[in-house]
Amino acid sequence: MVVNALRYGTLVLAGWAMVDAAIRPTPAFAAAGKLTKPGWLAINGIALIVMLVFQLLSVQRLAAIVASVVYLVDVRPALREVQGRGRGW
Repeated sequence: MVVNALRYGTLVLAGWAMVDAAIRPTPAFAAAGKLTKPGWLAINGIALIVMLVFQLLSVQRLAAIVASVVYLVDVRPALREVQGRGRGW
């Protein structure tokens, strides 16, 4: 049960990062000084695929989790700040 919760939780995390990157305007990434939108879409897309394919405690899945978390805690707040939405979630 706990394993399934972790599996689906990390899948939702990767999906959230992917959708968030997709809805942000392309110029905001450059204005925030971050990797381009296609770059983050590729990273988050690969992370989402890895989450679907690999088992919970695989190195590939852990790398995908790190990629999604980096987007959500570093890139997303910078994009929100550039867009004038301030800090916070």
